[in-house]
Amino acid sequence: MSDGCHHAFIGMGSNLGDRRSFLEKASQEIGNHPQVRVIKLSSLYETEPVGYLDQGWFLNQVMEIETTLTPEELLSFLQGIEDKLGRKRLIRWGPRVIDLDILLYGELTIETPELVIPHPRMYERGFVMLPLQEIAPDLIHPDGKTTREHLAMLIKTEKMEKIRLFQD
Repeated sequence: MSDGCHHAFIGMGSNLGDRRSFLEKASQEIGNHPQVRVIKLSSLYETEPVGYLDQGWFLNQVMEIETTLTPEELLSFLQGIEDKLGRKRLIRWGPRVIDLDILLYGELTIETPELVIPHPRMYERGFVMLPLQEIAPDLIHPDGKTTREHLAMLIKTEKMEKIRLFQD
């Protein structure tokens, strides 16, 4: 996979049922696509909910991929996996069996009604920035800052949600 190939990062989360199993199934589905190659997968992190607080803690992870899919095709593919695994969109930021978000796609910035890249709240979320720092600390984002710099800025705000490395 080299012609028209792009690096992208996907944020993954689950807080219903067997959270780890849902993340593993989503990872397998992503890796099985002929136009996607999984490069790295972060550790699992357990995170308190953000926004809608009356729900269980999330398991979160970030995946680096190479793909020849366009951002729109990748979004459609990821939403198909969410549907296949039983995701119901009932409450904004509410409980879910799986959540798959495109965080970054190469150096692109996109803003359409269906898709915003970089993900609009990723720099405010420890559950995105901590696992992203684990697998791509020196990645330069479209704004010219590295993952490491973004995480340091988030930590300075003292507004980061509670997060811990997941232990079985």
